[in-house]
Amino acid sequence: MAAIGPERERARPDDIGGIERAGMALLRCFEPERAHRLSLLALKVGLAPLPGGPVTSPALATRLAGLALPNPLGLAAGYDKNAEAIAPLSRAGFGFIEVGAVTPRPQPGNPRPRLFRLTEDAAVINRMGFNNAGQDVVAARLATRPRGPVPVGLNLGANKDSDDRPGDYVKLLESCGAHVDFVTVNVSSPNTERLRDLQGAKALTALLTRVLGARDALPARLPVFLKIAPDLSGDALAEIAGVAVETGVDAIIATNTTIARDGVKSQFSSEAGGLSGAPLFEKSTRVLARLSALTDGALPLVGVGGIDSAATAYAKICAGASALQLYSALVYGGLGLVPKILHGLEAHLKRDGFANVAEAVGSKRGDWL
Repeated sequence: MAAIGPERERARPDDIGGIERAGMALLRCFEPERAHRLSLLALKVGLAPLPGGPVTSPALATRLAGLALPNPLGLAAGYDKNAEAIAPLSRAGFGFIEVGAVTPRPQPGNPRPRLFRLTEDAAVINRMGFNNAGQDVVAARLATRPRGPVPVGLNLGANKDSDDRPGDYVKLLESCGAHVDFVTVNVSSPNTERLRDLQGAKALTALLTRVLGARDALPARLPVFLKIAPDLSGDALAEIAGVAVETGVDAIIATNTTIARDGVKSQFSSEAGGLSGAPLFEKSTRVLARLSALTDGALPLVGVGGIDSAATAYAKICAGASALQLYSALVYGGLGLVPKILHGLEAHLKRDGFANVAEAVGSKRGDWL
């Protein structure tokens, strides 16, 4: 089912499992941020065993805001912040990839330590603070990236000390837009002070109007996604849905990390930052379902937050997601989790009589409302 190259270019599934288990055990010996860097290095130099291409089938093939996806499962922003490992990540099974977040000027982010494993909760807390190499470095990498069946998007952020944050998103779009398949306007990271203020209806309308105006000046139409927080009131969520539809955003990503700590028991649960992973699943899925009801098919939704199995992936789709993203689960399950989830997702679709992902979207939305 996976689209792969010649047999000699891929490891057998049992080999991938054994090699990856050893690699994951080794990485857990390092503090989280160093382990993250080492995992990127392993990908770049070819030490990480990969399936060889996106997992796909007629049941899994998906359309998202005009993009043809081999499957609905994407890599969320935050892992490959500086677009260093696009080529190997495109061979890891994903249906699409999002790199970044990137800001116009390079910035170091928040002081270390700023990344924490909550192993008991299968979760992660981060307060990275949009650490990245800046738009010039990232744009140069994106311009020379390999093209293939896996769409690549860029998560747009604002510099911490910017006096014109909407202008930062426009700068990034103008610098990098020609080199990616979609962009995401990130106004929902909890780790840049007052960034979430841009989710207010008036500020969000002004921001999206500027971004979409800059998008329309590009040579080719580029889908623009909006990434929102899970910590919104019902009224705020309704406002955002209205703004997104009215301004013409192409999709909403629901959701980013949470500042809540409900039910989290691990050692680092009191650390400041955004919580992701398993504890976010229920909260983010309820937001997704409410957003699905509010928009009523007017634009597609990307479900993120706590996906770590075929069952959780399928639940997001049935709650209203046309596509999915994950990241934190890879900390505990490795990249081998990607084909495992997708093969299981196809089995869920078949079991319930759905010929493809699109037929299942929103089919159990009421269970989450």
